[in-house]
Amino acid sequence: MIRIRQIKLNIDENENNLKQKISQKLKIKENDILTYKINKKSIDARKEIMYVYEIDAEIKNENIILKKHLNDIIKTPDETYKLPKPGNKKLNHQIIIVGSGPAGLFAGYILAKAGYKPLIIERGEDIDSRVNTVEKFWKTGKINPNSNVQFGAGGAGTFSDGKLNTLTKDKFFRNKEVLKIFVKHGAPKDILYLNKPHIGTDILRKVIKNIINEIINMGGQIKYNTCLTNIIIKDNKLTNIEINNKEIIPCENLILALGHSSRDTFEMLLKKGLNISPKPFAVGIRIQHPQFLIDFNQYGGNHLSLPPASYKLTYQTSKKRGVYSFCMCPGGYVVNASSEKEMLAINGMSNHNRDTENANSAIIVTISPNDFGSKPLDGIKFQRKLEKKAYQIGEGKIPTQLFKDFVENKSSNELKNINPIFKGEYKLTNLRNIFPEYISEALIEGIQNFDKKIKGFASDDAILSAVESRTSSPIKMERDENFTSNIKGIYPCGEGAGYAGGITTSAIDGIKIAESIIKNYRPN
Repeated sequence: MIRIRQIKLNIDENENNLKQKISQKLKIKENDILTYKINKKSIDARKEIMYVYEIDAEIKNENIILKKHLNDIIKTPDETYKLPKPGNKKLNHQIIIVGSGPAGLFAGYILAKAGYKPLIIERGEDIDSRVNTVEKFWKTGKINPNSNVQFGAGGAGTFSDGKLNTLTKDKFFRNKEVLKIFVKHGAPKDILYLNKPHIGTDILRKVIKNIINEIINMGGQIKYNTCLTNIIIKDNKLTNIEINNKEIIPCENLILALGHSSRDTFEMLLKKGLNISPKPFAVGIRIQHPQFLIDFNQYGGNHLSLPPASYKLTYQTSKKRGVYSFCMCPGGYVVNASSEKEMLAINGMSNHNRDTENANSAIIVTISPNDFGSKPLDGIKFQRKLEKKAYQIGEGKIPTQLFKDFVENKSSNELKNINPIFKGEYKLTNLRNIFPEYISEALIEGIQNFDKKIKGFASDDAILSAVESRTSSPIKMERDENFTSNIKGIYPCGEGAGYAGGITTSAIDGIKIAESIIKNYRPN
């Protein structure tokens, strides 16, 4: 097959015209095109809005086409993911994975596929029970600390936009394998080629359930409502784990696929001697605008045939502090994403169709150990301090304020022209009471700068909510080139361990850990 880049269609053209466009670009007859498929698809909105495609096609006389050295035409490379060959070491005990987020699920999937029959333990509930628990929390405010927006089957990504784009360059094609596994288990096929693929929380829940079922069908196991409460070490080597403060399980290979909110587990691991260090992260607010405002700015007008537009914004303040948009959710919800009692954190979420009337995004400010302290868990203390203030000033509801009032440092009394879209109740207040002044100042300067790029971004009636504190893990679990920690047999993995940032990169990291174990051990 050959790969053809820069095939363009007008936004109103049908994709059935692609065959004609291919023949024109290659200067061949349409009958000479045997098969073709889309490898990439993106929107170019710089001048006239166009869809831009990269096509893999099977063509008659391909060698003749390639010899012409036409621009944007190459031989299609082999991008097949391949499992490593198993090692010879004997497994004395079942491989155990802590956490069923993307890192844990994909580590489990790859291991199960290779015949290793892993056990996944998850402190939260299965998908259906978890969804019911979270919906009740949004209505009543009563939280289950072990099963919520952060914990449970699928991890924190289960209640998100389900973004699958990544800047990670991987010559082993793990990223493509992740997308293929998602599609195999019910995700839309277009995620295989869209420039910014996403699933949406509604479809993602079904996909996660299907992946878990296949892991079980391949010989793996999953235990819900099962929390890692201790690890037992002898001669700096893992020998057993404790679950739910009572049951002891023999274990020599433990994959720590913890989410970024597993604070009690971080504390336990630090006490047991695991090497943990603080790392920079970011905190801030989430801002809501009408989706049509974002569409108009990004597309240069109203284009109903185009998908809801997104944005990515960055800025460095006059005091050299970074401010940027994060986890932008077109047509989405702002959700109460708390996981601890009397603390409040928020996140963004979208369904696959992204069909609410508002766009929302986190606008966050970079912070480092210089801001919160150099001890391993000082970042968590900083997060908790903000979340406790947010809970207090919101009286358990999502603290909310107009941007104009945030600038003027006064509580909002009413919202104006934008209808708020939340999962969970909200309360009008003054968000400036949550943050240190340097964060508030950076947010104001950043949002006002973003207005130069998206007109209306800093409008008086833009809706701000807080606190966006779980952007990434505030800690890093040290590991070597073989992905093991200073305690032999423990593999820190994914976002909670500080090695990923989102669904896809977490899944890829889970696959890397699975590969490392496969290379050393033979299957059960």
